[in-house]
Amino acid sequence: MKAVRLLLWATALVTVYIVGYYNFGHLLPTTKPSGVWTEPAAAATTAGYSPDEQNNIDIYRSAREATVNITSQVYVQDFFFQIYPQKGTGSGFILNSDGEILTNYHVVKGASQLTVKLMDQSVHKARVLGTDNRNDLALVKIEAGRKLPTLRLGDSDSLVVGQKVEAIGNPFGFEGTLTTGVVSSLGRSIQTDDEKLEGMIQTDAAINPGNSGGPLLDSHGNVIGINTAIYGQGNLGIGFAMPINRAKSMLTEFQARGRVAVPWLGLREVWVYGDLAEELRLPSKGGLLIQEIENGSPADDAGLRGPTRMVIVGAYPLKIGGDLIVAVDGQQVDNADLLRRVMNRKRSGDFLTLTVYRNGRATDIKVKLGEAPQQM
Repeated sequence: MKAVRLLLWATALVTVYIVGYYNFGHLLPTTKPSGVWTEPAAAATTAGYSPDEQNNIDIYRSAREATVNITSQVYVQDFFFQIYPQKGTGSGFILNSDGEILTNYHVVKGASQLTVKLMDQSVHKARVLGTDNRNDLALVKIEAGRKLPTLRLGDSDSLVVGQKVEAIGNPFGFEGTLTTGVVSSLGRSIQTDDEKLEGMIQTDAAINPGNSGGPLLDSHGNVIGINTAIYGQGNLGIGFAMPINRAKSMLTEFQARGRVAVPWLGLREVWVYGDLAEELRLPSKGGLLIQEIENGSPADDAGLRGPTRMVIVGAYPLKIGGDLIVAVDGQQVDNADLLRRVMNRKRSGDFLTLTVYRNGRATDIKVKLGEAPQQM
């Protein structure tokens, strides 16, 4: 009996071993490395890139050479009135082989020293040729001693929401960074520290500090915008670029005159309408009530009239008695920004027709725009 029991125990152990081996053996360690992972040995040679990936690669390879890193040095004053140098960085892109570079005005604003680093890591001193602070644009130039790669300018007027765009720049100093996205919206207005910028391109391509002044490109590698601003303190997928056609106007001005001449009217106005306008005995549709006219300005020379007295409306002082601008170049004034938008399409020397409400009747006054002093 003892022998029989030993035989049964041996049979049971062998059975458990065999069943366990075939059912759970795949969970146990093995000395053979094969089967722990799958290695795509042929993936690199057979898969290739998708058409969209290849498009990204081609655009980057062609545009990276002409995208530059701009470093500015400004002197600032601390709390104890001590002056010290402070550096800022931005981006830009080369317009022609002679070294003219387009960037944002706020990248070069107030700079006592300006340098440009090219892709080959060579660094060159730069000088400002002209600025257009209304559109946050600046044109600078370097002397590289050789012909430089350039980017093609596209047409920002033909953009549509949803089309692919790519941004190249130096966010946080990381040179030659590419991000992709789409046109999220068109015609956006944003308020910066210095100016209200109109007609901006909104994109979800990642834009961060340091991207300012870099190119926003379409899927053909054409520049359709200049990366300018972001919403908030970091990338939230809401960035803004100045349309390239706005820059074309500045470049045309520079080619024609050898400088950038920003148009100048020389008045300050405030938007009034509705009950406030009626209380001031003005048409309820309202308009732009002139608050100040600079002596010797185009507005002064054209005979526009400034305020004669001041009143308090609520807690705010308001100057009255001057002309109320009710139309600009035939367009009815229905918001506070119409005059600014029309001026953005003008050049110094152009004429502007202002329809003003004066002494109970409308009068057309033609103004020849002057040239605003350059700001740095």
